[in-house]
Amino acid sequence: MPDSFAARVVNLYIHVPFCAQKCAYCAFYSEPSSGNLVNRYAAVLVRELEMVADDLAPKTIFFGGGTPSLLNLRQWEQIFRAMERLDLLGAEEFTVECNPATVSLDKAKLLRDFGVNRVSMGVQSLDEQLLDRLGRIHSREMAFKSFDILRQAGFDNLNLDLMFAIPGQTMVSWRDTLNEAVAMQSEHLSSYEVIYEDDTPLFAQLQAGKFAADEDLACAMYEELIEQAGAAGFQQYEVANFARETKSNKSAVHSPQSRRLQPRTADCGLTTVDIPVFACRHNVNYWRGGSFYGLGPSATSYVRGVRTKNWSNTQLYCEQLEKGKRAIESREELPPLKRAGETAAFGLRMVAGWSFEEFQRTTNFDLRREWPAEMNRLAGRGWGIISSDRFRLTPQGLRFADAAAELFLR
Repeated sequence: MPDSFAARVVNLYIHVPFCAQKCAYCAFYSEPSSGNLVNRYAAVLVRELEMVADDLAPKTIFFGGGTPSLLNLRQWEQIFRAMERLDLLGAEEFTVECNPATVSLDKAKLLRDFGVNRVSMGVQSLDEQLLDRLGRIHSREMAFKSFDILRQAGFDNLNLDLMFAIPGQTMVSWRDTLNEAVAMQSEHLSSYEVIYEDDTPLFAQLQAGKFAADEDLACAMYEELIEQAGAAGFQQYEVANFARETKSNKSAVHSPQSRRLQPRTADCGLTTVDIPVFACRHNVNYWRGGSFYGLGPSATSYVRGVRTKNWSNTQLYCEQLEKGKRAIESREELPPLKRAGETAAFGLRMVAGWSFEEFQRTTNFDLRREWPAEMNRLAGRGWGIISSDRFRLTPQGLRFADAAAELFLR
């Protein structure tokens, strides 16, 4: 482990694998919650935190899932008190994902009291029929109510997560959801096209011919998203992510002071990319190739060029940690050029693209020397722009960012 505080990893992801039920589109590792297993998970997560704490000085923390907000007050307090003991609180950005059906004022206040200062709420849609189609457990009314509860608890950095190109979704329905979502005045908006992943109910329905994917409609919905988000004061900084530059007039301005550690003010590992104030800095670190620890079942870590992945099996994850072992399934040390290619690919998802200087500083490789043909190919297709100091994708290129990024992988 590094001796100096400055050498420690500053980004921490924790995966909570439990859901009330599996959504029809979800390919992330998750499972229905079980009281005994959730208690067991919380206890062994503390053990995993203890194993890596000496190499952590978190500036961003992100609890994702699954549904982290399913954890009860006792389980949250158990985890938070362990983090406090290990000096892992006080992150500048501390995010927890929530399902609108699992938000209560007591839970929101507890999160806020221990330093959580950002909540990402999985709304997905404000159309009741589409929520049923996706297998969501919340109603549209719960989304509005939970948003108000989070404001009441003092959160002034809220993200709404939406989906488009849902089977059966019309442009009228999408516009209605967008209108209502932007009217809620969140600080951040993320919106993703439905992806048909293997081994999900939606994929099986697509394969069975119960509906057909409409790429033209999906493209039109994406353009509508960009137009409405921009008109509402959001700045697009990544393919699917939009943030405000200043606080909303309706945001909570009297946030309760945490009785825990105050946020550390040292450099949090962000790059010089021009991003709005309310951009998700934890995700920016992923897109810019930064190191991070990932804890919990199925979580991936990327630390000093080595990628490890935990077992995607909560039972096995618990068993390994109860034996005093890390629950790591695989370990891969990427060759420098391959690592640089992945960094290039992820970074191109950002509207700013890559400045050549920053990319070389991050990877020790020059985009102009290693990937000139790929950049020229994208520029010729109208998907990329090469300027004197950087390469970035055009709006059309961002729409097909995954296909563009594949060219940079080695």
